[in-house]
Amino acid sequence: DLNYVDPLLHSLWSELGDEASGFVEKPLKIGTFSMMCHAIITATSLRHALLRASKFIGLFGDELSINLLELEGEAHLEIKFSNDLGFDEVFLITSLYIIWIRLSCWLIERPILLERIEFTFARPLFHEEYKLMFPCRVAFSQGQNRVVFNSKYLDLPVVQNDSTLAPFLKNAPASLLKQFRSDDSVTAQIKRILLSRMGGSLEIENLSFDLVASELHLTTHTARRRLKDEGSSFKEIKDSIRRDQALVLLAKANLSINDVALQLGFSEAAAFNRAFKKWTGQT
Repeated sequence: DLNYVDPLLHSLWSELGDEASGFVEKPLKIGTFSMMCHAIITATSLRHALLRASKFIGLFGDELSINLLELEGEAHLEIKFSNDLGFDEVFLITSLYIIWIRLSCWLIERPILLERIEFTFARPLFHEEYKLMFPCRVAFSQGQNRVVFNSKYLDLPVVQNDSTLAPFLKNAPASLLKQFRSDDSVTAQIKRILLSRMGGSLEIENLSFDLVASELHLTTHTARRRLKDEGSSFKEIKDSIRRDQALVLLAKANLSINDVALQLGFSEAAAFNRAFKKWTGQT
């Protein structure tokens, strides 16, 4: 029951004197998250905030680190956990990503359209829950823990300030796990619909905006307005899915450019090449 998440975590942290819930040998003393937020609230952009937060977390040792990388138009937020105590890391890593993604969205006051998220641990029994928590492609047993999104979000300004930080910190970060268990933004809901319709085929071109809006019980006008309020669009969501799948398919040596283009729903390789150059800046 999510109603118990907030008091349970606060009781655990209070008992242990550790906001890392005992997962690290050197405890993160109570107030660590609050001080980090005070350190990043004056950042000029999300990039600036995440880099500053990474440096702040790094002050507490090498067991746990959060790093921001930018590669080919993508932002990679990586979490490294040495796990010297041998604990089951599923809860810690999953919780950290929920907190950091929601914190980032709060800082810029708009949802971030995730491309994909990867975890080093094996697929847990409750893996279906990840579709709600992370509306993007989810992969387990990977070489690193990372969430990937378009680097354009890093340029967005931090719109929060000291006056909005105070009420935010009253229950954070535990409240982020409670309030945002699933991402219910229209952007996330539409992306989940598109991903669920892909199945064995990667073509999503035949899914019209009218059809998707009706599945959300919204008029096209209302759905389009709410997407605009969230800083997104139907085309951007589709492009996000195709871009991510393109990178996956291009890594397969047995597929030609024509094969990839056809699987992504393009009529010809030239059209795919133009789209890929627009998405990544590279051929």
